[in-house]
Amino acid sequence: MPVKLEDIARRTGFSVPTVSRVLTNSSYPVNEETRAKILAAAQEMGYKPNILARSLRTDQTNTVGIVIDDLLSPFTPPIVRGIQDYLNEHAYMSLMINTDLNPELEKNAIETLSSRPVDGFIFVEFTHRVRVTEYMQPVKPHVFVHRLFGQQITNSVVPDDYSNASHIVEHLIRLGHRKIAYINGFEAWHSAYHRFQAYRDVLTAHGIEIRPEWIQPGDWELSSGYTAASCLLTSPERPTAIFAANDLMALGAIYAIHDKGLRVPQDIAVVGYDNREFTSLCRPQLTTVSLPTYEMGYLAGEMILRQIKDGIHPEEEVKVKGELYIRESCGADPSMRTPPTVRSRVISTRIRLNAQPE
Repeated sequence: MPVKLEDIARRTGFSVPTVSRVLTNSSYPVNEETRAKILAAAQEMGYKPNILARSLRTDQTNTVGIVIDDLLSPFTPPIVRGIQDYLNEHAYMSLMINTDLNPELEKNAIETLSSRPVDGFIFVEFTHRVRVTEYMQPVKPHVFVHRLFGQQITNSVVPDDYSNASHIVEHLIRLGHRKIAYINGFEAWHSAYHRFQAYRDVLTAHGIEIRPEWIQPGDWELSSGYTAASCLLTSPERPTAIFAANDLMALGAIYAIHDKGLRVPQDIAVVGYDNREFTSLCRPQLTTVSLPTYEMGYLAGEMILRQIKDGIHPEEEVKVKGELYIRESCGADPSMRTPPTVRSRVISTRIRLNAQPE
């Protein structure tokens, strides 16, 4: 039979309210010696808190609902990992629903989680902000993470695309480049807009000419980077560096350069954006700036718990800066290169414990 508060009270000789205050970590003052005795007895007796009973008393379940646009997106898992790491540190759990960018599934996800005892919502790469107001009528805390809506909105955590892109263009200029081409993503995407604005503004600030023929469209995929770079290589005056708005297009550009019999970075430097896992595995290793996915998830978890505990109130949009990873493709001196990154926490733990997946 499960151990009850009454059982611990009989074992220790303290009242049930006192036992409850200790085991729920109440702010009500309890003598430290008393607290230690109750905690020791609870551990010895194998006490497990009744989450459902506690939620009925406190109107909180220590559970956060996470609605995800696309679980297969390469950026979603590290965001969710960041969210869950923060929630785990504060004894919260999560319920996740994937919507596949389907408006009907989005509606169902909001309604499903709204009908369940969750304390708040986090929307990961969620496309339709209006649906949150329309279907949920946000009476509970909610946070958006990694979705730019064209304007600053409250309760959101987003990448600082302008600052991150500026950082990598400045790096090329420090290396002596003045003929810098750009491969953009979908122009309708706000991330593409901010990255292009940064490219243009940094060149202008340094008095560097912006040449229209050196600005090529892309669609975030490898093949579009290949096509764009092929066009740049036929320009009457060839650029000395290419900044692609994401790593996949940068990799496509490298392939195009190689197919033309040229070398990266000796003939043309190439840099990307996102710091995808393959960037340290391809040859040459790709210089890039990170999309701070894990950090955004962690901050989103912090924001949602702050709202749950302090009450619903709008918070300013939080912009998260990435980190420049200097590798081989930009032509920087080896002494400037970023040291290899540490393995993920999961892989490091498996190695330490000599544990193999089943």
